Amino acid sequence: MLRFPKSPGPLLAASFVLMAAPSVSQAQSDSVLYRAAVLRIDAPGPMPISRLSLPAEDAGFAGATLGTADNATTGAFMKQSFETETKALAPEALVPEMERLLGEGVQWFVILGDSAAVSQAADLAGDRAVIFNALSTDDALRAEGCRANLLHIAPSDAMLSDALAQYLVWKRWSDWFLIEGSHPQDRALGAAYRRAAEKFGARLTAEKVFEDTGGARRTDSGHVQVQAQMPVFTQGAANHHVVVAADHSGVFADWLPYHTWDARPVAGSAGLRPVTWHPAHEAWGAMQWQSRFEKLSGRQATEADFQVWTALRVIGEAATRTKGGDFAALRDHILSPEFSLAAFKGQKLTFRDWDGQLRQPILLASDRVISSVSPQEEFLHQTSQLDTLGIDRQESSCKK
Repeated sequence: MLRFPKSPGPLLAASFVLMAAPSVSQAQSDSVLYRAAVLRIDAPGPMPISRLSLPAEDAGFAGATLGTADNATTGAFMKQSFETETKALAPEALVPEMERLLGEGVQWFVILGDSAAVSQAADLAGDRAVIFNALSTDDALRAEGCRANLLHIAPSDAMLSDALAQYLVWKRWSDWFLIEGSHPQDRALGAAYRRAAEKFGARLTAEKVFEDTGGARRTDSGHVQVQAQMPVFTQGAANHHVVVAADHSGVFADWLPYHTWDARPVAGSAGLRPVTWHPAHEAWGAMQWQSRFEKLSGRQATEADFQVWTALRVIGEAATRTKGGDFAALRDHILSPEFSLAAFKGQKLTFRDWDGQLRQPILLASDRVISSVSPQEEFLHQTSQLDTLGIDRQESSCKK
């Protein structure tokens, strides 16, 4: 999740990318214009552990700019053009702004926000629009909280934990010390790791909850306190191969490497992390995407940037394949088995019809390298190996 420090000024905490219904240009009647608007929801949050974790001011926005440019390049051959508008909003302004845009014919929303914002947007849109979730990993959004108008670009907690679990089991690091945070989203991620351990044959030999007591996490004495406290916190755990951290809130996981009582690798929310994108990713043509993004924005791409880019490219790809501006035709094609998207992941990405989740490989990244990519070859599936990651059809509790 994107995290932003508390401040009296406007802050980037979540973003909404909205695709307007295509309209015919008055200047050129045979050209279809796809208008997009990026709405950023400013909400304060706690300071991150490190200044290196502070998000860029254009987090997500730069991905939208590149996605719009890529759509325009392809669309030029189809007499299709694309425009994107950006706007920052306070949380309380979301509903009136969405109502205005829906009233103007906006039919495609790509959302960077938490599960509450995604749900609010989907409920407000109803059958007037399709919503793309490009940030929240909450499993509940794909289960009892699923909606017929909601598709997920961001991977679920279940996908991320399964991706890591496959690699750890392949390494025969099957005994885990699970440490989860005290916030609801941390406990949900911890539950996903428990499920993944059972699914792939790992064992939780030890479990512990790190209570967030608040206070300053970035002080002159912070590293001194953690150096003394974290070894004691992890002392006495049953024998384990690896420490798995479930810390969506960003409270403690980054302090685990080199501070545990036993000399063990750390994975999950720190150390070896399951991610959709990483600056070190170069395979399958990703280097050219990275280069174009860096030339455009002057910085390295984040997961939020890649996921927004992917969401917009879903629209652009559907526009190319349907060769027209009809909303129903685009929506039906995206939801059909015929839809697929190339996104520098080594295989085409498609949507699951039971919960609207985008199938995609998950990168396993450390600071400077990609250690592996899941699904691992040894884990097979009767229809798609990508469905070894996350909630499969027969497990799903989604009832649209």
